[in-house]
Amino acid sequence: MIQLTQTIQFVPPTLNRHRKGIVQPMLPGMEPEEVAPTIVTNRQIAEVLSSIADLLEFQNANPYRIQAYRNAARAVLDMTEPVASIVERGEELNIPGIGERMRGHIAELVEHGTVTFCNDIATQTLPPEARALMAIEYVGPHTAIRLYEELGIDSPEKLYRAAQQQRIRQLSGFGPRSEARLRDAVARYRASQQPTELDGVA
Repeated sequence: MIQLTQTIQFVPPTLNRHRKGIVQPMLPGMEPEEVAPTIVTNRQIAEVLSSIADLLEFQNANPYRIQAYRNAARAVLDMTEPVASIVERGEELNIPGIGERMRGHIAELVEHGTVTFCNDIATQTLPPEARALMAIEYVGPHTAIRLYEELGIDSPEKLYRAAQQQRIRQLSGFGPRSEARLRDAVARYRASQQPTELDGVA
């Protein structure tokens, strides 16, 4: 199992900033007032969920998971009541169209200011042809699946040939630079597989 655990933190704006090493004299009665905790707005929650969707898309994650985060962002924006108020009352988030795990992510963001999510895939479930591509640097499970299913690439040799023919850049999310990077990675892999000759060594 390949698992990528990522945490996104919501950082509220800092209300008071002091220059490093400088301490201002405190007059009587001018002590810092207690600042009410920052309330996370629905818009901020939606922005975080949308950012997670963009991040997963960049990582070639499951399209259904990407869409789930975008749907959740839209659903939160459509709510008339602040999500933070519902969480504060200890009530279940009854947001149409989202599952229990997504509701947990939203509640975590409101309560702790962070949200942790996993992007994983079991390599055992991949076709053998796709697994063969993962020996190449920069080729993860999702990229291997796309190369195999969309271009029929099932070996490092075919990957190199496809890069030479500029076919990889035709895939969504790829371009000339990423294509060249894969081509060079295959070249390094092929060089590493060559037997080393030890001239003059008995």
